[in-house]
Amino acid sequence: MPHSKRSKRKLPRHPFWQADKPYLHDHTITDARFRRLGYMMAFSAGAINAGGFFAVSSYTSHVTGTLSRIADNIMLHDWRTVLVAGCGVLCFLSGSILANLTVLWGKRHHFRSCYGLPMWIEAVLLLLFGVFGIALSRIGAAMLPPTFLLLCFIMGMHNAVMSVLSGSAIRATHMTGSATDLGIELAKALYYRKSSNPKLLDVRVNRPKIYLLAGMIINFVLGGITGAYGYRTIGHYFTLPVAAMLFLFGAGSVGYDIKIRAKWWLIQKARQHERAKWQAQRGRKS
Repeated sequence: MPHSKRSKRKLPRHPFWQADKPYLHDHTITDARFRRLGYMMAFSAGAINAGGFFAVSSYTSHVTGTLSRIADNIMLHDWRTVLVAGCGVLCFLSGSILANLTVLWGKRHHFRSCYGLPMWIEAVLLLLFGVFGIALSRIGAAMLPPTFLLLCFIMGMHNAVMSVLSGSAIRATHMTGSATDLGIELAKALYYRKSSNPKLLDVRVNRPKIYLLAGMIINFVLGGITGAYGYRTIGHYFTLPVAAMLFLFGAGSVGYDIKIRAKWWLIQKARQHERAKWQAQRGRKS
């Protein structure tokens, strides 16, 4: 009996940003869309971070620096600074928790906009930051701590969305991690070539990931320049275009969910109307 040829099982092809995390194959976002989203999220993070610095004299995405400030001021016995900085870290943590809870809730209810919803929430909070900024310019130092805490919360949300989407492969506000990952990939590219060293093990270079990380770092810097210029030019109103950008990011998926659920609601209403009409006709016959 001739042996039947076994069909070769095709291994699933994962997007380049999931190359090191193949268990994330259930995501449907394409490489091109992910790259554009990463660039825009890094750009907006740079704008918020730089504009926020002019507002509260602190980079609210820099949790490492905030923790170092806590340690330094504990030694200096500056407990007010320790309290404010500690609350900032907790607000950053709370923002990331809210972002992921929103994503999990959206997945549970089969929303396509599970990643778009936290972007919309963040956009609303950015508009609130604009209001806080106007109050800061009029009231003064009393509004400084709540504005700082709100910015920490916003940056926590911003960072968490891209982290969840990419399986923690990239982070929109954490350029230290992006620079580290870029250095790791560049080391692979500079090490040696397989063609000239055939006896050595192959070192695979994830070149698309290099382009993504380098592009995100560049866009973060460009966003910082834009945010700083926008804040110095138009003040806290610079949050309006950034919020509009985030609304635009989530508009497609949120609009789709609204359309689908509105259609389902209309169908349910039509069925209830038909059922009531049928029961009324049945009551007349009896």
